Parts: sequence; structure tokens; C-alpha cells
Amino acid sequence: MDKNITDKIVSLAGLELDNALCVEVGPGPGLLTRSILDSGARNVVAVEKDARFIPTLEQLQEASDGRFSVLLGDMLTIDHSQIIRSGLEQKSNAGGNIKSFDNVHLVGNLPFGVATPMLIQWLKLLSLKSGIFGTSNVSMSLMFQKEVGDRITAGASDSARGRLSVVSQSVCDAFKIYNVPASGFVPRPKVDATVVQLRPLEKPLLKSSLGTLEHVVRFAFMKRRKMLARIFKDWDPQRIALLEECEIDPTLRPQDVPTEKFCQLAYIIEQRDIKLP
Repeated sequence: MDKNITDKIVSLAGLELDNALCVEVGPGPGLLTRSILDSGARNVVAVEKDARFIPTLEQLQEASDGRFSVLLGDMLTIDHSQIIRSGLEQKSNAGGNIKSFDNVHLVGNLPFGVATPMLIQWLKLLSLKSGIFGTSNVSMSLMFQKEVGDRITAGASDSARGRLSVVSQSVCDAFKIYNVPASGFVPRPKVDATVVQLRPLEKPLLKSSLGTLEHVVRFAFMKRRKMLARIFKDWDPQRIALLEECEIDPTLRPQDVPTEKFCQLAYIIEQRDIKLP
């Protein structure tokens, strides 16, 4: 509820506004939306699940000179073509004649309870270049519970590293852009938040499906304190050879393995149709 904070988030996000569609997830009362519009964004589409916020957002829509529209829906299930169509209608009403956007920015203060499933879904769509992630230049600037943000951005050997770190970094460069104290929210949560920006890697490390990689890292991090040799031996002693093939030191623990090596391992497992436990 502090516009100084939302203005700062938008400024640090570095949104490319030329022929760009900005998609806001869960705008609530619309404070972040106002900061996005104040930055000069010309095409903003918000997806809000809670119908109680719609009247307030519709007032903002009416005052936006055709630059903002709100859709009532769940971002996990909404048809992305509906979002793109709403943005293109804004362009058309403003006299534009384009059929697609060069840049797409996904922005939002995500509900802590569903933030991780949302991110996983978007990373899968990004890996497939599907929906709003099919454009040539896409970025995500998303607010998470600080602990989740730490996991997304954690590098190899970082204590916060886990499944979400590897999956995110297989297709994106992930880094924090702003920490938000709990005092900036109403009602005040018990934890601080952080804004993470994810930008697609020019050359993604992912070689398999994201689903396979997710399965591999979930299997590995279930026993995160054990060495990989022990984890794979408990599965099948013969599978230790997979580590050797990928030149992964079997004495490492899962958190010490670089994302590139996990991607290589997932690719081999997928290509050979090896069934994980």
C-alpha cells in the first residue's frame, strides 16, 4: 500500500515499453497498476481472480485513456489468447494496426500460497514458447515471499538452493531487484518479500522437457543432505554410471551441482526413457 515502493519496483524492472504488453497478475486494489501506468506503459492487461476488486479496477480502466483493461479470471487457468486479444484491442482502439507484441512483461505481487505453482507453469510455457511467452522478448518481474525468492536465485553450493533454483535457472537468468519489508503491506504479513526478475536465457540450458528436469531435481533434493552417490545407489547401484557419464562428482550433494549438469542428466534420462522412483 506504499506507492513509493510500487514506483520503485516498476523503475527497477526496466520495462521495455515500445510495442509492449504488460500483464499484471493479481492487481488487487491497483496500486502497482497505477505505478505501471505512470511509467508510460500503453498496453496493460490485469488478471484478477477476486471479484471484489473489479469495480475499483474498472474505475481505473475508465480513467486510463484506453491503456488498461482488467479480466476477471485465474491466471493458472485463463486462456492466454484472451489476454493477448485484450491488449491488441487496446492498440486497435488507439489507432494501431499490429497483430502481435514485440515485448511482453509479466508483473505481479503473487499470492504466497500459489506463487510456486504459478512460476512452474509459466516456466513450462516459456520453455515451449506458448501463450504470452511466445513473443520474441519476454520478462517476468514477480514478488515472492523472501524465502522463495532466495531459492529461485540461489546458485550452486548456496544453502538456499533447491528444486526451484535449478528449474528456474534452466531457462532463465534469475536475480533479485528489490526487497520489500513486511511493513509495506496491508494487512502486514509475517515475512518480508522480494521482487525477482526472470529473463529467458539466450541459450537455454534445458535440453529435455521441463517436466523431466523437475522430476530429476525433485528426486535428488528429497535427500539433499546425502551425497549423490548414496542417493543413486539407494535407487539402483547401476545408475551411478549416469553421474559418471555427465561428469558429475558423485561425492557432491544436490545443492552443489550446477544447473547445466542437472539439465544434462535430465536429457539422458529422458532420451533413454529411464523411470525415476
